[in-house]
Amino acid sequence: MRYKKRITFVTLLLFIMVFILPFNVQAEELKDVTAESYVLMDADSGHVLLAKNEHKQLPPASMTKLMTLILAAEALEEGRVDLKDEVTASENAWKLGGSQIYLEPGEKMTYEDMMIAIAVGSANDACVAVAEHLDVTHEAFVENMNRKARMLGLKDTHFINSYGLQAEKHYSSAYDMAVMGRYALSLDKIMEYCSIKEYNLRQGEFVLYNTNKLLWWYEGADGFKTGWTNEAKYCLTATAKRDGLRLIAVVMGCPESRGNFRDAMKILNYGFAKHSYKSFFSKGSICGTVKVGKGTKEIIEVKAEEDVGSIAVKGKEDGIKITKNLLPYVNAPVKENQKLGEIRVYRDGELCKEVNMLAVEDVPRSGWFKGILKMLAETYLL
Repeated sequence: MRYKKRITFVTLLLFIMVFILPFNVQAEELKDVTAESYVLMDADSGHVLLAKNEHKQLPPASMTKLMTLILAAEALEEGRVDLKDEVTASENAWKLGGSQIYLEPGEKMTYEDMMIAIAVGSANDACVAVAEHLDVTHEAFVENMNRKARMLGLKDTHFINSYGLQAEKHYSSAYDMAVMGRYALSLDKIMEYCSIKEYNLRQGEFVLYNTNKLLWWYEGADGFKTGWTNEAKYCLTATAKRDGLRLIAVVMGCPESRGNFRDAMKILNYGFAKHSYKSFFSKGSICGTVKVGKGTKEIIEVKAEEDVGSIAVKGKEDGIKITKNLLPYVNAPVKENQKLGEIRVYRDGELCKEVNMLAVEDVPRSGWFKGILKMLAETYLL
């Protein structure tokens, strides 16, 4: 009888350890988060790991500038502007209040310096200057911001301006800001500029210090944007990467100064403590070969278009598997970045990601003379 009671007690103890304690730990770790809404997202898959009121429409303050930077970076990639282009400040830019770099009407600054002023110094006047440079009027630029929001599937976002000062019907949500952050990761210049801690403007006469203090305080942090107004309170869209795992945390409506940083760090700590990233291939790494017919080379290497891997709950990494579907043979000509296959990533048997495998270089079609020599050589060997 005592033996049966002992088994019952052990079973109950195991049940508490496995099913109840983890939830108590989670509650203890996040019980003092002060944000009105927040979200923790896996940057690789877009999967939400933790959330509270994530779709609530709230004023985003200067986190608005993340969308401004997205449009500015896309214009660069499309070749519509160059980093060294001169941007002229208008009176509209000059008369703005809030955080700024104190542009004078008619003052010229490079497009790159303007983008850095937005990313690092959260400069409202630089936002208007860039907006007018790209779309002539600030209003037209804001229309494009809203168009981009719709393209990204953001259902709880609407912009009235490019800088985030309080305005009626200017709102976003923690979830939408995380989606914007995930998209911004694909634009190299945004990551480059948002990770700058200090920048000398106007030949060192004006020094910018990044408003995102996580760059100093949190290991792996390299983006994105802070925000504050009386109405929005303290906000932050942040990202950090550790051991291959990149997370995005958004907090909105934190009542205390620096509360946005404290809350974001707590949320990120939760994510990194509970999860890991199982990597198979990094972006651009060689992940296979394909035989080439009628070309100047007989074999071509292929590379991964994106990182190949997946987030996993710690201790369950073995549940992440991959399969390769690679062409065994291709006839020349082959173009650099031509798709030659794909890698599928599975989590516990379910498909969670597909990554293209691309040719690393061009392989032209061989001339008739080389073809004859090859044929003779093959015949001779036979």
